[in-house]
Amino acid sequence: MADLYAWLVSFFFLIGLLVLVVYQLMCLADLEFDYINPYDSSSRINKVILPEFIAEGVLCFFYLITGHWFMSLLCVPYLYYNVRLYMQKQHLVDVTEIFNLLNWEKKQRLFKLAYLIFLLFLSIFWMIWCALEDSENDI
Repeated sequence: MADLYAWLVSFFFLIGLLVLVVYQLMCLADLEFDYINPYDSSSRINKVILPEFIAEGVLCFFYLITGHWFMSLLCVPYLYYNVRLYMQKQHLVDVTEIFNLLNWEKKQRLFKLAYLIFLLFLSIFWMIWCALEDSENDI
């Protein structure tokens, strides 16, 4: 049963990460369609970048301590990319360069979104697997 709770926690972490990435994509789309100015868009995106990075690190560590090695290994490339961006001080969106890098920023977040959706489907699969396994053991 504890394994099922671990998968539930990871499910909610992944949903939170998806919300943060979709929010960033929405800010970039608003900027592209000229609904928002570059300063507001950059400040809104920059407010959620560090929480996204921290949540991904916590999720990877959570998989590690709960013994889900495969999922932890799947989180490592995303975590490495985030740490590399942070160490090179390229994690924040620059107000003056946001229009020049708009397509790159959108592609980057779409890739993150696809990666997180893949992790979410794996998490849902393992959650269902554990629930069925627990129900078989109870019978």
